[in-house]
Amino acid sequence: MANSPVSFKLWVLKTFIVLSILVPSSIIANPLNFKANKIQKTYTTQYENVLGTSFELKVKAASNKQAVYAEKIALSEIARLSKILSSYNPNSEFSIWCKTQGKAVKVSPELLEVLSFYEKWNKLTKGALNPAFEIVNQIWVKAGTNQQLPTNDQLNAAVKIANEKQWTIDYNNATVTHLTNTPLVLNTFVKSFIIQKTTQKILNQTGVSNVVMNIGGDVLVQGDEVEIVQIVDPKADAINDPAIDKVNLQNQFIATSGNYRRGVLINNQWYSHIIDPRSGQPAGQVISASVISKNPVDAGALATAFNILSVNESIALAQKFPDAEYFIVAKNGDMIKSAHWKDIEVTAPKPAKNIAFPVKENQWDPTYEMLINLDLAQFQGPSRRPFVAIWVEDKAPVRNLALWYNKPRWLHDLRAWYNANYGKYNVETGSISALSSATRSPGKYTIKWDGKDDKGEYVKTGNYTINIEVVREHGTYQLITQEIKINNKVNKIELAANTEVAAASIELKKKSDE
Repeated sequence: MANSPVSFKLWVLKTFIVLSILVPSSIIANPLNFKANKIQKTYTTQYENVLGTSFELKVKAASNKQAVYAEKIALSEIARLSKILSSYNPNSEFSIWCKTQGKAVKVSPELLEVLSFYEKWNKLTKGALNPAFEIVNQIWVKAGTNQQLPTNDQLNAAVKIANEKQWTIDYNNATVTHLTNTPLVLNTFVKSFIIQKTTQKILNQTGVSNVVMNIGGDVLVQGDEVEIVQIVDPKADAINDPAIDKVNLQNQFIATSGNYRRGVLINNQWYSHIIDPRSGQPAGQVISASVISKNPVDAGALATAFNILSVNESIALAQKFPDAEYFIVAKNGDMIKSAHWKDIEVTAPKPAKNIAFPVKENQWDPTYEMLINLDLAQFQGPSRRPFVAIWVEDKAPVRNLALWYNKPRWLHDLRAWYNANYGKYNVETGSISALSSATRSPGKYTIKWDGKDDKGEYVKTGNYTINIEVVREHGTYQLITQEIKINNKVNKIELAANTEVAAASIELKKKSDE
């Protein structure tokens, strides 16, 4: 009886029913989702030259295999969306559509969605967000080259063209008709849009429980954990300068926009790259705006708009988005925060002001600082950021300034740093934490030394060695060592480039009064 075909079929059926109850179908469909009896760990990876800036991805996963799969999904989705939306790739769907005129063209759902967002935000901001601002921007770029301010007639003519209707959308047929030949650029919230779509795809397809994605200073936190995000001080030079503020985020997005990264210098006067399409003039009353929202597109659009609008206009616009919290830094130093910003804010020390006091004999002058400027070599397409260690020595290690890596087990590849510092350094603090800032160029970093040793005491004057060690996976190993005299005098040294470092310099200078 036990061996009869009927009994066997009943046993198979019962087994299937039990397994169906005990094991979720998502695990059967995708084994990477399986988490039983496995400790979740955080895995981090960093790239340069992703959407023209830096890229950091943190995932909480059950295995390295699952984390690698999430990374693969992320890069693939970013590349796909960039091929649709890029204003700088002549072969993108958007660029090809821009070459058409007066013709209804069927477009992808993503391009249709983004163009509809631009219509919405152009109306909400009364023209402050406008993809046709590029015609005005080109005038200012040319002005920077010629070192001559544009005339009012030039700007007024460009503003008139920029504010013409650029396209019409037929939602029933998913077509868009380009009406002019005015150059268009999709910036503003497109990065936010791509981050949102990519993060959702990671969560849907890999089963990781937490994702933190940072592309060029815009950060999305999704999942079951809280992430502390630091907001960069717009008046600071270095990546290791004290943050102007810190916030706790969970299932939220933060976008920061500001005029302190890019712009033009004309006759020794700085003009922001953020242009007000309504007037043709560079925006200048706000130097940084950070916006937090559950909706990344809203946060990205508002952060940019707040750099163009007056503070009062920004506050009025924000009232239409009760989910959004903001932190605006005005040119005059005023800090304007939304009513509930304090609910997500982490109490943090404000950047210290320069205070004059007597300098001890043969001691570092506290009114000085050292900047180490590092420009990592760039390659075609996205490339993993190399491991980097920067530290100061006086025969023995004096101060660790930077240590960038993604897994402690690979730290020994930084051979010189490992031999000199590993025994006393807390490697858990080494990776760059989430920083929200205006978008910066890929691979460009400034690291500051305030003249203190690892114990927090000012060093004595004399000769010190600056070490910059760079090692790339499947790449080369490079070590730059440079002796510099600390004697409380201005000094700048250009360092020799190598395979991994396109340019580097060490600058000892007086601190800014700001």
